[in-house]
Amino acid sequence: MLSRTADHLFWMARYTERAENTARMLDVNIQTSMLPQSAEDAERGWRAMLGISELQSAFDHQYGLLTKKDVLDFMVRDPMNPSSIASCLKEARENARAVRGTLTTEVWETQNATWLDMQDRLSDTVLENDPSQFFEWVKYRSHLSRGVTLGTMLKDEAVHFIRLGTFIERADNTARILDVKFHGAKDNGRGSDSLQRDFYYWAALLRSVSGFEIYRKVYRDVITPERVAELLMLRGDMPRSLLACMDEVVANLKEVRNDVSADTERFAGKLHAELQFARIEEILAEGLHDNLTRFLENIFDLGNRVSRDFLVPLAA
Repeated sequence: MLSRTADHLFWMARYTERAENTARMLDVNIQTSMLPQSAEDAERGWRAMLGISELQSAFDHQYGLLTKKDVLDFMVRDPMNPSSIASCLKEARENARAVRGTLTTEVWETQNATWLDMQDRLSDTVLENDPSQFFEWVKYRSHLSRGVTLGTMLKDEAVHFIRLGTFIERADNTARILDVKFHGAKDNGRGSDSLQRDFYYWAALLRSVSGFEIYRKVYRDVITPERVAELLMLRGDMPRSLLACMDEVVANLKEVRNDVSADTERFAGKLHAELQFARIEEILAEGLHDNLTRFLENIFDLGNRVSRDFLVPLAA
């Protein structure tokens, strides 16, 4: 497969997954902002969400005081923000258009219809009146894109590059949201209503990665930070966990290997093994933040290695 074709497929998937991840984070932040809390805590929650995507400085440069409306506009419809949902879905559509001949008609029409429908929805008042409805639509369109891809495309290199893009992006997002939310939990302090607040806080985190019902099924007990971390990092049967993502990355790298990719495969395999054989007690003893920071650096490096070995290399 030509490097440029693989590049478009890889980034089509990454942008689609990024739009879904952004929708998940925004939806959960809206839900948690409705809980009884001070104005400072509410603002801290929105700033943490900007921090997850490393967009705090860009937001501060463009806006004055932080408000919920401005954050939503910036993260959803702002064309100057390359990580906004509108920008991501536009880029996903443009990458799909560039390789229409490689995609099935169903996959292309799904990407194109998502982009067209999104413009109509953002021109309406749905974001102001019922933002959660819009975020559910974004998640649904992402699910539909993945389902149509797996249901209609030949399982050749094209599908493997799409899957690589999806799971590298997903691993990055899960690590970011876990890191920021654990820091946020420490900042909230402990009051007389701490147990109730903790429940809603960790339940919101789990819902942001579709993990609340899975947590209840696996642990059947009270929600604790340690178990949340274990579920989202080390459980291979949790679809959005770091280990599950790396399972897919390693498997798909194996399917597209070439003469220069052995070192990248080894790098991914080492990252996978560290998760596969880790224990959450050891990770917490080392420090969750340090562990996740190292993982984020490694997943960024892995993305660069994939680009170097298979795709159009990223500009330095």
